Amino acid sequence: MVKDLSVNLCGKSLRNPVVPASGTFGFGLELADSFDLNVLGGISLKGSTREARYGNPVPRIAEAQSGMLNAVGLQNPGIDVLVNSKVPALRKIYNGCVIANISGFSLDEYRECCAKADTCEGIDIIEVNISCPNVHNGGMAFGTNPNAAAEVTKAVREVCSQKPVFIKLSPNVTDIVAIARACENAGADGLTLVNTFLGMRIDIARRKPILANTTGGYSGAAIFPIALRMVYQVAHACSIPVMGCGGVTSARDVLEMMMAGATAVQVGAENLRNPFACPEIIEALPLEMERLGIQDIKEIIKTV
Repeated sequence: MVKDLSVNLCGKSLRNPVVPASGTFGFGLELADSFDLNVLGGISLKGSTREARYGNPVPRIAEAQSGMLNAVGLQNPGIDVLVNSKVPALRKIYNGCVIANISGFSLDEYRECCAKADTCEGIDIIEVNISCPNVHNGGMAFGTNPNAAAEVTKAVREVCSQKPVFIKLSPNVTDIVAIARACENAGADGLTLVNTFLGMRIDIARRKPILANTTGGYSGAAIFPIALRMVYQVAHACSIPVMGCGGVTSARDVLEMMMAGATAVQVGAENLRNPFACPEIIEALPLEMERLGIQDIKEIIKTV
């Protein structure tokens, strides 16, 4: 039962479409003693900013029905540590697709971080998180406005000549297709969707929010149907490749995402519940393909 699981993402060959999502797999090194990372199609690394960030105050995590809320606040050691230390260390043990996830609070920060990622030999793809608040525009997230999303995309595209640029979209918008098209028109090579949904939990005994930040990003199995719908809409409205993300927990979910239009599929919150989620999904894919009469997984991309 030999199945072809390989996919091509903007000229980058992945041995399979399964990619741990940024923020759920550290810098890859943290799981290196648990299983062979080389079974993974790619790894989207923990989000990096210009300066090191401690993140939000605790508590940062709250349980929710079929998922979780997080308000970590982009805790990371900074872009220089990423390109000079984390990526070189990962490359000693991993030969798959390395995706650098970049966050920023201004156009200048995005430019600087993406320029450094672009010249880092061990990075294959740059994934730009535009869910961050624009500190020069009243704190509104870049990704909630087509013009702002296009502005970030254009700024990053100008400094990235060596790596494909994927823009990671926020689902907390009225029309995600408008945002996606704006990014495509501004030069994005691909799109990742979706990021987390804005949510909240309250400790009814204390009559206070559980999260110190009050609100956080909701992820987990419960968001899968909404994420799938958005992947379908964007994949059919744009001509650039999509990495699907949001509530993926099984091999069947991966196939659904791909049929909706995703070329690769990221697994997020499930990694936090089960650190072996990705290798287990990859192992289960050939059997699911056999049941459905699929020989080459590329055949099913955008078939719905």
